[in-house]
Amino acid sequence: MTTEDNTNLRRRNVLKAGAAASLTGLASGGVFAAGSDKPELETVKVGFIPLTDCASVVMASVLGFDKKYGIKIVPSKESSWASVRDKLVNGELDAAHVLYGLIYGVQAGIGGAQKDMAILMNLNHNGQAITLAKKLSDKGGVDGPSLARLMQTDKREYTFAQTFPTGTHAMWLYYWLASYGIHPMKDAKVITVPPPQMVANMRVGNMDGFCVGEPWNHRAIVDGVGVTAATTQDIWKDHPEKTLGTTLEWTKKHPNTARALIAAVLEASKWIDAGLQNKTKMADTIADKSYVNTSVDVINQRILGRYQNGMGRTWDDPNYMKFFNDGLVNYPFLSDGMWFMTQHKRWGLLKGEPDYLATATSVNQIKLYAEAAAMAKVSVPKSPMRSVKMIDGVVWDGKNPKAYADAFKIKV
Repeated sequence: MTTEDNTNLRRRNVLKAGAAASLTGLASGGVFAAGSDKPELETVKVGFIPLTDCASVVMASVLGFDKKYGIKIVPSKESSWASVRDKLVNGELDAAHVLYGLIYGVQAGIGGAQKDMAILMNLNHNGQAITLAKKLSDKGGVDGPSLARLMQTDKREYTFAQTFPTGTHAMWLYYWLASYGIHPMKDAKVITVPPPQMVANMRVGNMDGFCVGEPWNHRAIVDGVGVTAATTQDIWKDHPEKTLGTTLEWTKKHPNTARALIAAVLEASKWIDAGLQNKTKMADTIADKSYVNTSVDVINQRILGRYQNGMGRTWDDPNYMKFFNDGLVNYPFLSDGMWFMTQHKRWGLLKGEPDYLATATSVNQIKLYAEAAAMAKVSVPKSPMRSVKMIDGVVWDGKNPKAYADAFKIKV
């Protein structure tokens, strides 16, 4: 049997296992063979960064969905993604609202810290954006094509910011720039800035553009320092974004707590997406200084899909930030995790060739998720793989990740 045959066989087995896990979880009704399903921990400390997409973790605590499953979620406001990484690795946090790509970066040991990690569930789809400085838009740099032209005619060092080297915002930024022929590593300088500090740094001229989560893109418009050049859903419709992440060690030590945590956040996710009144209450809650610390009006427009670009254009985007969408948001698709590895490989962050499927199968807790989803009465997809056509027209389906990663013309 060839290596390719082995890979295909393993992929088929994983797909069968994912479907079986889904059915087992639904049939179990939350009663597990290991005995009592009482959570091992009564209190669960969950880190978060001040961003709109921390909402499901916060609302699970505020609305008491956690109590339904026998735990108390204690949200812990963190200053940067590096802090979240360190506190997850050393055990100061039980779990966290955390960048998808950060979890995979730690799993691979990129940047020094290496630990086996776990993604319990996905927290949201869509809802990030790429902001360009007002000084660029004044010169005609308002989107990808016009930015590329401006960088050719107005030659200087251009600086773009992302929030963490292996994170989602870095990958969206790089993919977007490369789609318009801009090499993010050769044609520009890239810096790392924590999300709440993005607007202040743009105001003083430290960067020409950034990719970050809301509400900071809209805040740049309100403050008159930036314009929205693209949304991340333009790059990948219904893309994965933040996860409920932890270490594999913690998951194995506290499986009942992990299920309870997933189920509670699932209930909150469902509640947020249930209607306008709930979204409004969510915005009112997370705007507080304890959480995002901004005005409600900066949050409440884009969570309803009401967009403006800061240059006079307004539109309703059906692909705005979603927290549930009948459970499709929350399922930890293996192909999503594999995609981040392909981009880490593309940009030289991964030096060797990873075993894409085996790594994703280890990190993304599809069986645990299915069991928790059954507790919360949430259905799960039939397959742990999904496909998408990206902004450049290339289809990603997880079938041949090595060929996909190698095929990009612009890469390191």
